[in-house]
Amino acid sequence: MQDLDYRAFQAKLTPDLKLEDFIGVRTPALRSLAKEVGKREDVKDFLQALPHSYFDENQIHAFLISEMKDYGEVILYLNDFLPYVNNWATCDQLRPKCFKKHKEELLTEIKKWITSEKVYTVRFAIGMLMAHFLDENFTPEYLDMVAGVKSDQYYINMMIAWYFATALAKQYDATIPFVVGRKMDVWTHNKTIQKAVESYRITPEKKEYLKSLRRKTR
Repeated sequence: MQDLDYRAFQAKLTPDLKLEDFIGVRTPALRSLAKEVGKREDVKDFLQALPHSYFDENQIHAFLISEMKDYGEVILYLNDFLPYVNNWATCDQLRPKCFKKHKEELLTEIKKWITSEKVYTVRFAIGMLMAHFLDENFTPEYLDMVAGVKSDQYYINMMIAWYFATALAKQYDATIPFVVGRKMDVWTHNKTIQKAVESYRITPEKKEYLKSLRRKTR
């Protein structure tokens, strides 16, 4: 399944990893392979064989967890896997479908993950808050949780900006005080505004106001 051109392309998109960390299998092929592997009796051997050698193996691992139906099993495998997630792509494609039916239990886990020392565990926690707690399950407490994350890590701060830009689109009245009050560092603050201005879900009037809140960098 290797595609050498795609391998080089993926390596450029994922600067935390080296070219030799990639096999170069396209995502649709990896998803199909994950479905096949998921039916095998020895699938648990693969899930327990951490760390993996290749990005592509981590992707398959993420897809396998995402398709599991048993919430308890998902959490067990997630907590084993998250410390070994070493790039944004695997982190962001780790999306367990069963979480939709287990919001209360999930929130308990998110509160643990968001305090982790592991970059991509924190990014995953914020991603889960963004995916599952910005609509009918939203409370302003979750904005405080994300604003409370202080990091010098690019991939954490980018996710914070993505979260707040999405929150501005979905929960504007609750979120705008975090921008006005400068609750984030300058880079994350400005990146939040940039992403919000790029969103089609925010009105032109609100975008103009957000632009006026940009902060100068030193």
